[in-house]
Amino acid sequence: MSVFARNPTRLFNAVPRVSQRIVASPRPSLYRQQPVAVAMRTFSTKNDVGASIPGQTQSNAVESKDPSSTAKPLGKVSGIVNSILHGSGSLPKVQSQESWGVSLARGKYIHELQRHRIRPERFDDYVQLVSEAFPRMVKESNNKLRLTGSWLTEIGELDTAVHIWEFDGGYQGHTQEMDRLRRDPVYQKFLKDLRPMLLSRDNQICLEFAFWKSRPPVNLGGIYEMRTYLLKPGNLLEWETNWRRGLECRRQFCEPVGAWFSQLGKLNYVHHMWNYPDLETRKKTREQAWKVDGWAETVYNTVRLIENMEANILLPMDFSSLK
Repeated sequence: MSVFARNPTRLFNAVPRVSQRIVASPRPSLYRQQPVAVAMRTFSTKNDVGASIPGQTQSNAVESKDPSSTAKPLGKVSGIVNSILHGSGSLPKVQSQESWGVSLARGKYIHELQRHRIRPERFDDYVQLVSEAFPRMVKESNNKLRLTGSWLTEIGELDTAVHIWEFDGGYQGHTQEMDRLRRDPVYQKFLKDLRPMLLSRDNQICLEFAFWKSRPPVNLGGIYEMRTYLLKPGNLLEWETNWRRGLECRRQFCEPVGAWFSQLGKLNYVHHMWNYPDLETRKKTREQAWKVDGWAETVYNTVRLIENMEANILLPMDFSSLK
């Protein structure tokens, strides 16, 4: 029989002595703080089209002053931190002096995307007002300001108008045209008449993707679909890389109209527009794309980069350049 079974008090008396030995022992080296590798990212600026300018990425280990300890790799933790800071490792390398606008955009024009949320009781007045004012604005700009298109929402956020303007000469051209309009008393009266007709309005300054040139004025007929994605910050490059490949799968079946990414206003937004004869054709077209090699991979690689998705069906207004 065990000694502790014959005399239980010896078991309880042994416990404090064990605890005392643990407390009295030196601090194990397991708890010695190790230096941590810190990932750092630098940013540079350049006076060019595009707001965010990613710089070269470099990782520097913080050296410990204690010569007996050296930094150890953090394994999965380091990889996760690096992924959060810099995105996927599969991204193409971008030179530090290039802005996203330079590397992704055509660079020839900038576009302004406007959304007007119309008071339902003033809907007809609104349509009449902009139908007269917008063509006049284009005519008096000497072709420096062009209306890519104007649409009204048929499915989605109703009583909403979408207008896409194109400015020649980049930001300088945009500044010159807005200065001209601010001095134009007719345009100022238009704004005064417009504001009471709206619940709200907003705009974004966008650049068009280099791989997806906006269509010139043409009468395509049918319906337009505007898809708007809010990307998770830091994923624009990866989204563009995958969508550039996937576009070829969709182009076989439907007409791409244009695609833009925001630079001012609400950031991390991507807009792309398609034209279809009708909703049934849209349905069949999207089903056909899934049968093409590469489309499923494109969807898989891009959906995980998106925070929010929106699809609106639009009908062109009578004066729209794209109909």
